[in-house]
Amino acid sequence: MDLALTPAQEMLKAAVRRFVEHEYPKETLLQIAASENGLARDSWQKLADTGWLGILVPEEYGGEGGSFTDAGVLFEELGRGPVPGPHLSSGVLAALTVLEGGTDQQKREWLPGLAKGQDSMVLAVTESDYSWDSEDIKLVARNDGSGWLLDGKKAYVFDGMSATHLLCAARSQESGEVGLVRISADAPGVQIRPLAGFAWNLAEVTLSGVKAEPPALLADSFAEGWAALQQAIAKTIPVLSAYQVGGCQAVYEVSVEYSRTRIQFGTPIGRFQRVQDHIINLVNQLDAARWTTNEALWKLDTGRPAADSVHLAKAVGSEAYVQACDHAHEVHAGVGSMTEYGLTLHTTASRTLYTYLGDPRFHRRRLADALGL
Repeated sequence: MDLALTPAQEMLKAAVRRFVEHEYPKETLLQIAASENGLARDSWQKLADTGWLGILVPEEYGGEGGSFTDAGVLFEELGRGPVPGPHLSSGVLAALTVLEGGTDQQKREWLPGLAKGQDSMVLAVTESDYSWDSEDIKLVARNDGSGWLLDGKKAYVFDGMSATHLLCAARSQESGEVGLVRISADAPGVQIRPLAGFAWNLAEVTLSGVKAEPPALLADSFAEGWAALQQAIAKTIPVLSAYQVGGCQAVYEVSVEYSRTRIQFGTPIGRFQRVQDHIINLVNQLDAARWTTNEALWKLDTGRPAADSVHLAKAVGSEAYVQACDHAHEVHAGVGSMTEYGLTLHTTASRTLYTYLGDPRFHRRRLADALGL
């Protein structure tokens, strides 16, 4: 297993790091965190102009046609910010869902806008009980003879406030099958509100008699759409894990720097055994997330069976990001809790991404199934 980056990937890594440092400094990230839609329009447009949002979209649909490792390199650097926005939810998850299950017409019509950042299509799957299993989908799609009428609520929709379109998981009233229906975020009957609290870019979506035409149903049937989502999630998880690795790396670097420069009792706090313990624990979490993520990306790129590595990457990566932030707060003590310092940007992101696409407990169960245990 060769995990070394190619010269082109090293150039991409350096380019994205320069971009993030220039367009998403801490001050900009704090302003975005205080806003409702989770975007800085100018910086987001510049990110879209790079073409990176379509890194996994084939060239025939207006994307870059990159590999999963390419995407991992990109999102690890974005995670160092942490750069917010629907780059993962729309550019990766939604795009892969359309690629996996969309009709030829849907791919031609929907993917170019996602690749160029002109559209932001966000998956609206989870509801009040927060589950990624189909049996917990309660939102109803009723066939009225000319399409579907959608009624229900979606909770904890990641990047919901910045979405131009929603790809809603809905249960057919007629067949009971769960599928995906695309609607405009500003369609009549759609209400979206931000969820306040210690969360990162989450929203609640209420649908009241929202009309969806037949072409809005992903794939040719409800069941095919849900199957496509499962395949897309399996390919999105290692990219999400790479983002979490970038977050861990940034938290590690700021903690080490602080331990070198913060003087207490006449000496840098990094010389104290307990502070060193937290730094070592942080390194262990970072390395665990990095290697499990890289293995999953490598398996996807080489066509090897990847289910076990995908579930392991999500379980380890989510735990690692949360634990890395916890250890960083121990190193920083009170200053780390000051909003203007910036560490809480990662702390909030780590908590939200912990459950996105399934929490570690969910994926450990899936890992056991994949291993036949």
